[in-house]
Formats: sequence, C-alpha cells, structure tokens
Amino acid sequence: MSSRIARLVNSYQSYIELPWEKGLAGVQKVIFAVYDKTEELRMRTQVEEFEIATKSAKHEWCLIDITDAFPQWMAQQEYREGYFEYPEDLQDKLGEFTESVVTQVNAQLNEVEENTVVAIQGVAGIFGFSHVSEIIAAVANNVKGRMLVFFPGEYENNNYRLLDARPGWNYQAVPITANKSL
Repeated sequence: MSSRIARLVNSYQSYIELPWEKGLAGVQKVIFAVYDKTEELRMRTQVEEFEIATKSAKHEWCLIDITDAFPQWMAQQEYREGYFEYPEDLQDKLGEFTESVVTQVNAQLNEVEENTVVAIQGVAGIFGFSHVSEIIAAVANNVKGRMLVFFPGEYENNNYRLLDARPGWNYQAVPITANKSL
C-alpha cells in the first residue's frame, strides 16, 4: 500500500471510529476520501482496507461502484449510435443519466441500516457526463448511516475539484485526506 493511501486509510479509521452523532442532516453524514487522481488505480486495490477499518469500528459496509454507470446507461439508449455521430445531441439526455445514477445509489441506500457506511467508488467514470455534486446533493437526505465517497481530486478551503479539472464546488461533507481529517 502506498504511504499516502495508508495515511488516508488511517485518517478515515480515526474518523469512523468516533461515535456517530444522531440527528445529523444528510450532508453532514457524507465523507469524502480525497486523494490525488494519480492514485486512482492504487486506491481501487486498497478499497478493502476501508472496509476493514469500517468493520473494525463495528459498522456495516456497502460498496457501490458507479465506474460503468455511463456505458451501461448509454447501452440502453435507443439512439445511442446517433449520439456517437452527433455527441452534441446527447447533452439534452445527460439529466436522465444523472437521474439513473441517483436512482441506483438511492436503491442501495434504502436497503441498508443506520449502522452502515455506503461507499461510492468510480466517480471519475461520470466525469464529463454528470457532476458528483449533483448526485450527492440528490441522495444525501437518504443516507441513514454514513456515505463515503472515494474522490480523486483536490480539497482546499471547503472546495472540492474532481480530477482537478472543473472549478471546485463548496460542499459541507467531511473531508478525509492523507494529511489530516477534519
């Protein structure tokens, strides 16, 4: 395990072991594990370490991988071949894609108990087709326990930037980084 990922796991474990406060708003139950985009492949091989940390803190674990959400959604579209020829026509349909991801995440959130960490992996896979901020905002109020979002990007001054590409957005999730947890 790379030392940065090991530090991230340790930061997460220190946070998740704390007693869970009751009565929090949905946005206060969301945790972003922020790591450098160059660590994405290493992080994927270490997700189990987060599960181990979660279970050692006496919580349940549920992993949702949305990496392939877009190609799976696109495969179901009647006019998919036309979208490859005229990609600009897809812009009007991307809201439906976002809704499909929200539906997928909410389905899992409805299946778990209050003692569960629901982890979302693969948010880089939706880059350019949807925004993590929209998806998290749409599902946050359905989080019963905690939601952990594996986030390849940056966190600075309460701003998150996915893949360091788009201007950041301010979100009230709990940031966990390799350097510290807040």
